Amino acid sequence: MNIDFPYHFDSRKRTATATDEKHIRDLIEQVLFTAPGERVNRPTFGSGVMQLVFAPNSDALAAATQMSVQAGLQQWLGDLIALEDVQVSNPDSTLAIRVQYVIRRTLERRVADFQRGVP
Repeated sequence: MNIDFPYHFDSRKRTATATDEKHIRDLIEQVLFTAPGERVNRPTFGSGVMQLVFAPNSDALAAATQMSVQAGLQQWLGDLIALEDVQVSNPDSTLAIRVQYVIRRTLERRVADFQRGVP
């Protein structure tokens, strides 16, 4: 049983659950948008990409962020997914990330899009 993210209750007033595929997508989202140092017992968990929202656009910054995202996903989820591609863009005050991956257990290919804006 996988707990859905973000944590909430289902229609039966029980902890909401997620399918394996949805759970993996939730895990990817957590790695992407958790800042290193944010988790008490896992100080290196996360990728720190939210700081990109406030940074000026440049090819060098996009490439560095893409490598950081790939490294974080491989470190924390490498046993669950095989990364195929990561694309990071920063249009206006929004951060857009596309992750293409294969779920190792089922060999299903997936694409997940994530977007965050300035709060």
